[in-house]
Amino acid sequence: MFLSVFEVFKIGVGPSSSHTMGPMSAALRFLDLLASNDWPRPAGAVVSRLRVSLHGSLAYTGLGHATDRAVILGLAGEAPDTVDPDAMDDIIAGIRATGMVTPPGHPSYRLDCDEDVIFEKREPLPGHANGMVFLALNANGNTLLRQVYYSIGGGFVLSDTELAAWKEKKDFPAGEQSAEDIPFPFRNAAEMLAMAGRSGLSIAAMKRANEETRLSRTELDEGLDRLWDAMDGCIDRGLNGEGVLPGGLNVKRRAGKLHEKLSEARRSNQFDPMMANDWLAVFAMAVNEENAAGGRVVTAPTNGAAGVVPATLRYFREFQKPMGKAAIRDFLLTAAAIGGIIKSNASISGAEVGCQGEVGSASAMAAAGLAAAMGGTPEQVENAAEIALEHHLGMTCDPIAGLVQVPCIERNALGAVKAVTAASLALKGDGSHFVPLDNCIETMRQTGGDMHEKYKETSTGGLAVNVVDC
Repeated sequence: MFLSVFEVFKIGVGPSSSHTMGPMSAALRFLDLLASNDWPRPAGAVVSRLRVSLHGSLAYTGLGHATDRAVILGLAGEAPDTVDPDAMDDIIAGIRATGMVTPPGHPSYRLDCDEDVIFEKREPLPGHANGMVFLALNANGNTLLRQVYYSIGGGFVLSDTELAAWKEKKDFPAGEQSAEDIPFPFRNAAEMLAMAGRSGLSIAAMKRANEETRLSRTELDEGLDRLWDAMDGCIDRGLNGEGVLPGGLNVKRRAGKLHEKLSEARRSNQFDPMMANDWLAVFAMAVNEENAAGGRVVTAPTNGAAGVVPATLRYFREFQKPMGKAAIRDFLLTAAAIGGIIKSNASISGAEVGCQGEVGSASAMAAAGLAAAMGGTPEQVENAAEIALEHHLGMTCDPIAGLVQVPCIERNALGAVKAVTAASLALKGDGSHFVPLDNCIETMRQTGGDMHEKYKETSTGGLAVNVVDC
């Protein structure tokens, strides 16, 4: 199967791709279904009210991840990539005041934000840890339409039937293409390296060839440029951000002040052997502080891990080697190729496999992109990704108070440092190494399956219960 670079990287809003962007997108899909003729609407039936129940990890940490706000905005017709972050509070306030939503192309529906958005902790859904049930009700409260969706990580949303087909490999969910549609249909890293060897192409070039079966070269390049502009802009906004992050933990933004100190040291030519790590950290923290504040971010491959890839790319461009648009595009294409392999063969969802699937995957993607940007062979790129992922294996997802703040912000900083270290180590060798990337990915999948649920984005274990959230 083939996952596009624009499915791995998505422009949206914080604080979570699986708990914010996914539920908002699921609500939009429900509206589309409601407006269609693809459901057995009883004769004369009129939809009067909408309701949604959140299950599994969404129920446990949905308040901290603004999942309730996300589904309300989605049912009002707002989309993750176009909603104005500065207008969201006013939209929610208006819905609370009227008890109604009027999405474009629909009549008004009753929606009580307190009664019709239900955090159902007692009944997890069978398909995935992030499940949602959307209901359309008539004036008497009878159910006219019921639809189950799952937010499977990185903003991806599948219906219950799509998820079942995907797991059985009998069909391809929306947004994926079959192997027959693309010139380089690598399903894993071994196939990717074999195809690179036969074709003589880089990973980025193969990924580009696949993408250009769907888009023109101009469309692809413009889309890649938009992704980097959004990532780079997110860093800048985070560096200029001040104050305390929302949610009640009273976590202060640190990136701006740290950036001032680093910039002063740079201007005065002060040498500090730790400064490279500090710059990587400040760029990553800037992104994830902006994400925690609900700002505009790019999944890479998730919101919770959104700082690793842009921090690595920004650091390399600013301190190591000037990068033109072509080099940045190749970095993103290479990173997306690795992210697609990980998602297809394991998971990028913290609720499914822990933070190894989020920051671990992001670090592997960033390491691969950096190795490619530094002239690495496909074998060295694969080695860089494996080193970075291997040293995140077993990492839990245990956000305090269900907020994507502690330990998430600093984890992105360390993920970026590991990515640069992994790329550097890989480039010192010839690409041969002991553990193949595919084996590392499979180990991550198995480890995630063995991991106790309290360590998988439920905030019922780990740091979430050993640190007082006040």
